Amino acid sequence: MKARHAGGQTAVEVRKHVWTVPLVPGSVRAARQRSERSLVLFGLESSSALFGAVLLVVSELVANAVRHAQHSPDAEITLHMTDHLLVASVGDLDSRPITLADAGQTAGQGMRTVADLARTFGGDVRIEPSSGGRGKTVVVRFVLPEGTP
Repeated sequence: MKARHAGGQTAVEVRKHVWTVPLVPGSVRAARQRSERSLVLFGLESSSALFGAVLLVVSELVANAVRHAQHSPDAEITLHMTDHLLVASVGDLDSRPITLADAGQTAGQGMRTVADLARTFGGDVRIEPSSGGRGKTVVVRFVLPEGTP
């Protein structure tokens, strides 16, 4: 939905869904299903490469949190889309850092996949501290392809 400013200008359309999942093995599937519904509501085609990439990124980030964020009872997932960007983020309360894997390691390959998918769509990956000072949020930005609703 586009809003109008007082001067009559059209504001940028913003679509945002935020939810939490407990950090247990079944949460990856639940996060993926909820993400699918959000992306459909945002107007993305389920057959598009971007749709698949976002689902894989959310799945990888939640799986990472389930495996490694033992000091966090849950994770907060955010999908946020504007006219030019789609941002997927997963935050937890575990303060241990996340790094990309070295080329020869198998551990951390999920984060490498996440970074590669973001770059495929002109985006990037950032790791930010939580607003409360405890934990971190992995933020993945995708530049929307031309013609995305």
